[in-house]
Amino acid sequence: MNEKEIMQRCIELAAMGLGRVLSNPLVGCVILKDGKVIGEGFHKEYGKEHAEINAINSVKNKNDLFGSTMFVTLEPCSHYGKTPPCIESIIKSKIKEVIIASKDPNPIVNGKGISKLLENNIEVKVGILEDEYRFVNRRYFTFIEKKRPYIILKWAQSVDGFITEPSGKKWFTSNNSKMLVHKWRAEEMAILVGSKTVENDNPYLTVRLIKGNNPIRIIITNHILQTDLNVFDSSSKTIVVTQNINVFNYYSNLSSFINSNKEVVYFDKSTLLLKELLSLLYERKIISIIVEGGLYTLERFLELDLYDECRIFITNKEFKNGIKAPAVRVKNLNYFKVGNDTLLTMYNF
Repeated sequence: MNEKEIMQRCIELAAMGLGRVLSNPLVGCVILKDGKVIGEGFHKEYGKEHAEINAINSVKNKNDLFGSTMFVTLEPCSHYGKTPPCIESIIKSKIKEVIIASKDPNPIVNGKGISKLLENNIEVKVGILEDEYRFVNRRYFTFIEKKRPYIILKWAQSVDGFITEPSGKKWFTSNNSKMLVHKWRAEEMAILVGSKTVENDNPYLTVRLIKGNNPIRIIITNHILQTDLNVFDSSSKTIVVTQNINVFNYYSNLSSFINSNKEVVYFDKSTLLLKELLSLLYERKIISIIVEGGLYTLERFLELDLYDECRIFITNKEFKNGIKAPAVRVKNLNYFKVGNDTLLTMYNF
């Protein structure tokens, strides 16, 4: 195998951590000795061993590490966090060369890991399949470089461009599409909707059709929502965001509402709500959000150009009237078939 083929395997391994490592980056690692793979690993869970350590631990004969080459998607860390720095184990293992897809833009790491390797006479090469890796790990790079979560906008529409049937029904896609949406929820740290979606649909906004972690639920509202709605159940944390001080005071004084599973956040009306909210989520290390509606909320993100990706289901149904779907500039467009539906994916970068 050549270097690109090995790094491609690292990228495939890295992607396996999606939805499991929270605010940490997706990282994959392969170790080679005499042209043969002797170990591989990926970052499997937040707070647990990083990809490099899992790869080193997978090598059956630790003597084989001496003089080996490590391929890893992201610059190894050189600082103490939830786990000790990976650099120490790499140096101790007597690995002779480390080939990296991308430097880590996080100021805590940026270049320090590479410098430490070089100081210990370990050869370093950087930039193999960097663009391919940045795409797979785009949540992390967006979070670090733009200082906000990676934002996915998602909606479904009829073939003639309406997001609701004339009857008012909103979900009209196939079961395959529903299952895919639940998979997406498990991959992101938070899910955001407006108050009309909560009141009209009474959604849970959780992961139910597949196995996975529930995202944090974020509800934007300027009026009081009934606390027996499904989004306020105990299955996941819910954050109510408002610019109405009366709404904030109501929930703050409701002893049955304010607990570790529920929270209300107030932003003054003089502030730009979405930008203030994204700054708050950045401070809380929420690396990605999926916005599922409604129309008003989706259009606010689009108007401010605050999105990285749009995922749009198009059914083969024609409604002729109803509520028009959001308008979005078409760029970097991909088509996929999902059951009887067509999925359009657009990237805003």
